[in-house]
Amino acid sequence: MSTQVDVFVDYVCPFCFLVEGAVEELKRDRDVEVRIRPFELRPDPVPTLRPEDEYLPRVWKSSVYPMAERLGVDITLPSISPQPRTEKAFMVLQLAQEQGKAEEYTEAMFKAFFQDDRDIGHDAVIIEVALSVGLDRSQVEEALHSDQRRDRQRADQDYAVNTVGIEAVPGIVVEGQLLRGVPSATRLKKVVDQLTAQDVPPRPEP
Repeated sequence: MSTQVDVFVDYVCPFCFLVEGAVEELKRDRDVEVRIRPFELRPDPVPTLRPEDEYLPRVWKSSVYPMAERLGVDITLPSISPQPRTEKAFMVLQLAQEQGKAEEYTEAMFKAFFQDDRDIGHDAVIIEVALSVGLDRSQVEEALHSDQRRDRQRADQDYAVNTVGIEAVPGIVVEGQLLRGVPSATRLKKVVDQLTAQDVPPRPEP
């Protein structure tokens, strides 16, 4: 049986983009079922960050760019100010999840923000990203204006915070075990192997 791996992300978090390679390697090398889960770092009314302030350039220089170079990922601090909220993008993630396209949609959203410098808080950009992975325009537009999906997103946010204990992203949960930060593929596979070994019943004595 596949091992359940929940990956909590926010589309404005560069480290969530940088952990994608490790998750992909885990999928290639182990029998896992990966589920993308939403966690908005700064939900309304919390102010979002601005790239012209001191914090973002400092973190990118000291941590993001060195990690990206080590991993071989093309990434640039977006110029959008203030940074977009991601509630609407996550409402469309629900649709992508239902159609088996959550990982493709998530990767496209990361690339739109961190490689193409696009404002992923705008409906038009979200729609274009969704269409690029094969989602239907009318369904995407409906999702963007759905009170039901908005309520579900807020319930998902509450679940991440109050049930799982997510405080920052990426947060990777392997069969209930929360890994914080940006784990390597080696660490992810080790955790999966340990948990899988625990589930194997002992062989009967001869």
